[in-house]
Order: sequence, then structure tokens, then C-alpha cells
Amino acid sequence: MTRARIETCFSRLRQDGRTALVAFLTVGDPSVEDSEQCAMAALQAGADILELGVPFSDPTADGPVIAAASYRAIRQGGSLRAALRVAEAVRRRSDAPIVLFSYYNPILAFGATELPGRAAKLGIDGLLLVDVPPEEGRELRDAADAAELAVIPLVAPTTGAEREPLVLARAQGFIYYVSLTGVTGSAQAPLQEAGQAAARLRERWDLPVVVGFGIDSPAKARLVADQKVDGVVVGTAIVRAIAAANDSAGRVRAVADLVGALRAGLDK
Repeated sequence: MTRARIETCFSRLRQDGRTALVAFLTVGDPSVEDSEQCAMAALQAGADILELGVPFSDPTADGPVIAAASYRAIRQGGSLRAALRVAEAVRRRSDAPIVLFSYYNPILAFGATELPGRAAKLGIDGLLLVDVPPEEGRELRDAADAAELAVIPLVAPTTGAEREPLVLARAQGFIYYVSLTGVTGSAQAPLQEAGQAAARLRERWDLPVVVGFGIDSPAKARLVADQKVDGVVVGTAIVRAIAAANDSAGRVRAVADLVGALRAGLDK
């Protein structure tokens, strides 16, 4: 089903008047097994889309919380292949859309033209690549098209009107609007303004737009949702909750509690 699963998800949510909740976690922190269980906990607690983060040694788009999780994950066996295994396990238990978040190096090492087909076979629906500008990665994008995977583009406040058409020329699934010029986890993100910009972006491109970076509470999620965006992404808060728990059961409970609260905040 691949990218059609994403499209169906947003269509259903739109009909129901609900905002999509995209939940991110770093695969391998603190273990690959825990990542699978926490991923399922997020979905069962109300997340609509799962974003599986591939740990990378130089996570330039990520703030200190996710960067530290990435370093820990690598030491515990987290990798692109591990993320694929988690996606396969989750797909056996859930029909929710799964997006693979990665920097390009792990994909290049795996095989840029091989990865999309393999990912689609295991149940992944989209790729979110933070360091592949639209001028690059044509073979990967072509392979993703052939596998019916969505390549999710990122738009930032600095993208500009001239560059926007190039960034979004092959957009599928949804658009990820970055709320600020900075890294993940910032408490200072101008979320109301970001939500308004994301809503205008959707009007221009007729694709769902989600807002990420800096959303770490039900109140902030609701603030963004009130601007009539299609979804919000929560990552740092989930990664922090996982890191703060003492055991596997505690991690699952922490994720479920946080995602449940976020879902309730969005559904007010």
C-alpha cells in the first residue's frame, strides 16, 4: 500500500476533523527491542503516523536530546537495518503509516537504489531525508517512485518563494514544515506563526502539511493545531521520556502516557 497508506490516513483524519499526531523515536535507544515496544505503545495511545529515526553519528538537524539518543542507539545496535526490522515488526501489528527518518550516509551504505524497494516490502510508506536537497538523490527518488514510497520534503521558514517549487516539485504524502531555523527540541519555536505559515503552504500546494520542531506538550500541540494545520510532529519529548524511564515497562508506560496526553490535547 505504501504512500497510499499515508494519503488514506490524512483523508480519514480530515473527514473526522482531527489533526494527525506523528510520533518520532530513535531506533536502538536504549535497545532495538525497546524501540519496537515503544513504537507500538505510541500507536496504541493515539499516534496516527510513526516516524522511525535511524541513528547517525553526525545528526546535524537534531538538538542535544535526539543527538544523545542517536549516539546511545549506535552503541546498542541501532542502525538502518535495525530500523527496517522494527518497521517490519510494527507492520505485522499495525496498519498505521510508517515513515523512515534518516540522514543520507546510512542509505548510501545500504544502497540508495536498493533501499526503497526493501523498505516498501517491509511495510514502510515514506522516507524523510534531512540532508538530501532536491538537486541531489535523483536515483533514490526514482527508486522510491518505483516502489510507491513517498519522499517527504522539508520546508523551513528560510526556504523562500523562489526555492519552494524546486523543493516541492516531487512532493508526496505530506510536507514537513520546520517551525524554526535551528535544530529539534527548541523550546523557543514560534509555533503559532509556524502553524499559520504551514496552513498557507497547504493552500499553495494542496498537500497535507505537518509542523515539527519544538512541540513538546499538549498545549503546544493544540496551539499549532488551532492554526488549521494537518498534523504535528513530536520527537524530542518522546525521546526524553524514553531516556528518563528506568526499565522497559516504564518506557512503554511513559510513551503511552505522553502520547495519550498529546492526543487528548489535539482532540479538545
